[in-house]
Amino acid sequence: MKSLSQVYIKVNSIYIESQSIPKSNRYVFAYTITINNLGKKLLQLISRYWIITNGNGKKTQIHGEGVIGKKPYIKPGNDFKYTSGAILETPIGTMQGHYIMIDENGNIFHVDIPVFRLAIKTYIH
Repeated sequence: MKSLSQVYIKVNSIYIESQSIPKSNRYVFAYTITINNLGKKLLQLISRYWIITNGNGKKTQIHGEGVIGKKPYIKPGNDFKYTSGAILETPIGTMQGHYIMIDENGNIFHVDIPVFRLAIKTYIH
C-alpha cells in the first residue's frame, strides 16, 4: 500500500477541563482534524489507525472503520472536518497514526497523520 501526498492533514487539540477529573487521573482532550483533498480524484476515508501515548509512555492502539461513524467522500479541492476525543491518564500525551483511503479508481492507500500533542496548556514548554 502506498502513501499519497495529495492529502493534507491539519490537527488542532484542546483540553476539556469540564470533563476531566485530575484527581482520578482522567484528562479529556478534543481534537479537530481537517483532511484536504489536494488531488484531482474523489477520495473516500475507509478506516483509521491511532497510536495514543500518554505522558508515562503507555501506548494504546486503535483501529476502526471510518471516523465518527462515517466513511466520508472528499471531492477534489474540498475538505472534511471532524472532531473527536481521547481520554488520557496523564495531563500530556501524543497521538499519531494513519487513514486508509480509496480513490475513485479503486486504488487503496494510506495517509499519515503526523504526531500531535494532547496537553494542558500549562504543561507545554
